Amino acid sequence: MKIICIGRNYAKHIEELQNERPDEPVIFLKPDSAILLKQHPFVIPEFSDDIHHEVEILVRINKVGKYIDTKFASNYYDEIGLGIDFTARDLQAKLKEKGLPWEKAKAFDGSAVIGNFLSKKDFSSTESINFELKSNGVTVQKGNTSHMLWKIDELIAYVSQFFTLKIGDIIFTGTPEGVAKIKPNDILEGFIEEKKLFRIQVK
Repeated sequence: MKIICIGRNYAKHIEELQNERPDEPVIFLKPDSAILLKQHPFVIPEFSDDIHHEVEILVRINKVGKYIDTKFASNYYDEIGLGIDFTARDLQAKLKEKGLPWEKAKAFDGSAVIGNFLSKKDFSSTESINFELKSNGVTVQKGNTSHMLWKIDELIAYVSQFFTLKIGDIIFTGTPEGVAKIKPNDILEGFIEEKKLFRIQVK
């Protein structure tokens, strides 16, 4: 399986990082080795002093598709999940300065938290889903899929122009504002509509 991540999909997050608003979705990939194993803590890697949390809505692909039309994209997933795209912000800044790829800052071991999934049938619309991340019991990120620049079905259609989507592939759909540095002993908990989908300890 592959992990397909979308960057810069929430306007306020673009503003907080002072990035340029893109004309089309920004795509990067994480290998399966980036998945943080269930029940394991996230260990801050030695190569970074500035790891940021980025909570994101996830979709898991349930059938093979290529060149998918937006109007049919909803047929390619039946679950909505939540995760974290951990980012080595200091390393990313250095790579961006040099015009180099982000993978070392985004795709390192353990950088992809994949929480539990909920049935798509649980939601009246995938275009208005509330989600949040709490750090030590305090809400630090809060978002709604209605604020996405490109909605879930649009992302699936767009991504499928470049990559054949296969069963089990996961799309990280972008993070809202509020990204921040994590510290040892932090407890990170992710919620969709007040349902807890993951709990991660930082070490």
